[in-house]
Amino acid sequence: MNTHYFRMPARRFTATAAATVLAAGPVVLAGAGSAHATGAQGRASAVVLRTGLDVSLVNKTLNVPLAVSLNEVQAPRSAERTALTARLDGVAGGRPFSVLRADAATAKATVSPTTAEASTNLAHARVHVPGLPLLSLVEISQVTSTATCEAGRKPVASTNVLGAVTVLGRKVTVTAGGPTEVKVPGVGEVRIDFSEAQTSSRTAAASALVLKVSINPLKLNVAEVEGTLTLAGVSCEAPAAPVRESGGAAPVSEVTPQGAAQAPAPSKAEAGLAETGGSSATPYAVGAGVVLLAAGAGAIALGRRRTRP
Repeated sequence: MNTHYFRMPARRFTATAAATVLAAGPVVLAGAGSAHATGAQGRASAVVLRTGLDVSLVNKTLNVPLAVSLNEVQAPRSAERTALTARLDGVAGGRPFSVLRADAATAKATVSPTTAEASTNLAHARVHVPGLPLLSLVEISQVTSTATCEAGRKPVASTNVLGAVTVLGRKVTVTAGGPTEVKVPGVGEVRIDFSEAQTSSRTAAASALVLKVSINPLKLNVAEVEGTLTLAGVSCEAPAAPVRESGGAAPVSEVTPQGAAQAPAPSKAEAGLAETGGSSATPYAVGAGVVLLAAGAGAIALGRRRTRP
């Protein structure tokens, strides 16, 4: 009875010391976090031609909206149609009429985890409005536009007008310095803006040409055509930048409290241990082993002493 009474505390002490060492292990190894994207996906869109026109009939009994678009895409898509026709009740006897014809008309929008991009290209194009079947509202050699929104970087957008631009049969020079106005007696007037790019911290948008139209052709039962027409429009919004999140236990401060004794510099033996693969946790593991050995030896010696006659 006495023998078992003294052996049990020794075993309990040994088990408690081992559990303390194992519990301390994860604390020593706790550490680093990881980086991952948490923001929303980007957006991009492109359109070759978009109209927002109101067509009034001669008898003024009806205003017909002409709201059409060619190759309008949202990411991730592309389109390459080169012609657009429309049909309006009361105009041209109800027959379809040509709004745009071009040799090339492409729009493209793409989005990746880090970048949103949009681009358009329109070449050798003629644009018509109701009431002017033979005279083009505008003829262009080529216009392009691009927009790029990359996560963590300033978005960029640009447009380019290449070659001649003809409005109501008259060649004009389009610049970023200001609008160009063309007036033709008995036909109407057109104001052209060479659109400058607009950007913010995450978005960009641009249109190569924006035409403000006011036409009074008095043909094909059409009295007036009012509104705007946009060529080569693009826009984008950048995906959110990756966010770094920390995980695990907070690192232990290495700042020594004021008044505390400074730890001695490591000896050559300790330095050699570090070079051969030792870590900062090694001294704790060695100390724990010593404690376990001492506890076991003490328990054995105590047991032998109690069992002697």
